Amino acid sequence: MGQLTYTIAQEVFDQFPEYVRGVVFATRVQNGESSPDLVKLLRAAEASVREQLTPETITAHPRIAAWREAFRKQGIKTSEYRPSVEAMARRALRGQELPSINMLVDIGNIISLRHLVPLGGHAINVVTQDLALRRASGKEEFVPFGSDQMEHPAPGEIVFVEGNNVLTRRWIWRQATRTLTLPSTAAIEFNIDGLPPVSRADVGTIAGELMELVRQYCGGQGYSEALWREHPQIPLPPAS
Repeated sequence: MGQLTYTIAQEVFDQFPEYVRGVVFATRVQNGESSPDLVKLLRAAEASVREQLTPETITAHPRIAAWREAFRKQGIKTSEYRPSVEAMARRALRGQELPSINMLVDIGNIISLRHLVPLGGHAINVVTQDLALRRASGKEEFVPFGSDQMEHPAPGEIVFVEGNNVLTRRWIWRQATRTLTLPSTAAIEFNIDGLPPVSRADVGTIAGELMELVRQYCGGQGYSEALWREHPQIPLPPAS
């Protein structure tokens, strides 16, 4: 098998020219149940949301408002499909603790809540085709997490795909079962999504913080890349 690639289609940047996606790759990691210290960091991240936001002000926060506007531009009703970071923040505001899933998932949630940015993780040891963020034809296949029912995205919807398999619908909304991060996951990529006011430098800082938590709790080897309008493609690393 040749070198796999990770690409953001130009059509995404045509509508959102200042969009940047940070990608953190971590391989040879040891995942598993989170330690009490890591769970404390998750609870602290939830508390940081409550310090910054209220149910009345959440939609006005610049980092959340940016994604609500991006969804609106795509014809997505945020009352039905909330950006992932907003959905998590609202849960924290209600005082509902996020469940501790495993170390890698918890680290992603910690960073997402700390910085109020969308962040998703995908096990890459199962990936056999190129990854891309692009608009859907409508023929792609998606099996959402927690279900065994196959769906098709709407034509024109921004989707994160592996070949014809949708890994995330509505850009940052819901992930699939295919690249689910499990306790046995040894290779992962994290997507950190930035729209203004989040800059490329901000995304780089967030990526560094994420890598440090992965190194501290899961070991392995990691590095980060960024994708933006003038740099839309990177190679995928070997999964082992």
